[in-house]
Amino acid sequence: MPTTIKCPNCRHEFAMEEAVSEQYKKDLREQMIEFTRKKEDEFMKKSRDFAKQLQEQEENFQKKFNEEKKLIQSKLEEDLRKSIHHDFENRLTILQQSNEEQQEKLKSARQKELEFLQKEQALKTKEEELEILHQRKLQEDRIKISEEIRRNEELKNQSRENDFQLQLQELKKQLEDQKKLAEEMKRRADQGSSQLHGEVQELALEKLLQNAFPFDLVEPIAKGVRGADCTLTVRNSSGQECGKIIYESKRTKNFEADWIDKLKNDMRQQGAQVAILVTRVMPRDMTIFGEKNGIWICNFSEVRALTEVLRDGIARIFQASRNQQNKGDKMQLLYDYLTSSEFSEQWKAIREGFSSMKMSIQRERDMMEKLWKTREKQLEKVLLNAAHIKGSMEGISGQDDFNMNLIDDTDEILGIE
Repeated sequence: MPTTIKCPNCRHEFAMEEAVSEQYKKDLREQMIEFTRKKEDEFMKKSRDFAKQLQEQEENFQKKFNEEKKLIQSKLEEDLRKSIHHDFENRLTILQQSNEEQQEKLKSARQKELEFLQKEQALKTKEEELEILHQRKLQEDRIKISEEIRRNEELKNQSRENDFQLQLQELKKQLEDQKKLAEEMKRRADQGSSQLHGEVQELALEKLLQNAFPFDLVEPIAKGVRGADCTLTVRNSSGQECGKIIYESKRTKNFEADWIDKLKNDMRQQGAQVAILVTRVMPRDMTIFGEKNGIWICNFSEVRALTEVLRDGIARIFQASRNQQNKGDKMQLLYDYLTSSEFSEQWKAIREGFSSMKMSIQRERDMMEKLWKTREKQLEKVLLNAAHIKGSMEGISGQDDFNMNLIDDTDEILGIE
């Protein structure tokens, strides 16, 4: 309810409304004191002028009325002081009451604003907690994936270590076998039989292939049977047969071109993918292993490395052909899954969850915007009433230097109007 204040001079009434600050009360007291001092000075000046005029006009009657004049003057001064003091006390009391009311309203407004900020902070905290939970979930998934990768790597390293130990044992055994074979070949070489030299190399080749590729099948060709000396059936890690490599061993002093044609025929007849001719004497146009007319030619020291390369190529070709065979079935399975009701229901659940989250966010946004509009109207009301008070004070005092702003430059920059 607005409070009415009456001016002691002009008897004008004005309303004292909302938002009177401490600074405003301080300025008002200083102005009232200044105003009282000026009025007292004006009154004293008028009193002196009046006394002087009385002294000039009633010079003859000064003695007679001197005491009466002093009594009247002192009484007027006392009455005026009492009147001014009483009016000042009344104004100060009214201002204090109005200030208390405004303080209560400001306190209520600040409390509501605090509640709004707390709700806003709670929403931000909830969003941050959700983001933290999401990041924590991602971190846990990363840790799980890292642990799984680490375990897989440990298993692979352990498997490699086991393979290395096996290969090391194989190499040791192979070295021992090679030593035995070398001793055997040296012993037989001393006998001077060329056929025996060839048989020794064949046996050494079979032994080398068995030791180097224990998971593959090495089959020697019996004497008197038409074909190559031995066959290597390549197998993958699953034990599936990927292809064949046939070997022909020659240990003579001269290289014959007929060996290539004969080995090509044997390769066709046995259904092998690759044929290798192992010879001590290379053709004239070859210094190291290589391919000639579809046949690979190498010496005994190069046969293992060449077999490794060719064997890997056969395994890769076999795996690629298997992947191409199952490609149509995989595409059909993928198409069936994408067109199935299971995929449709799962996608529908994802879409419904997304729509629900979006609607919830929109409802929260509408509610907050409504609350902001309400606060904005309340602030506009406070500022309007403060402007009314400022205008009333300027009208009473005749001055326009009252600072009644409830916001500072920083608030204006932030957009508070």
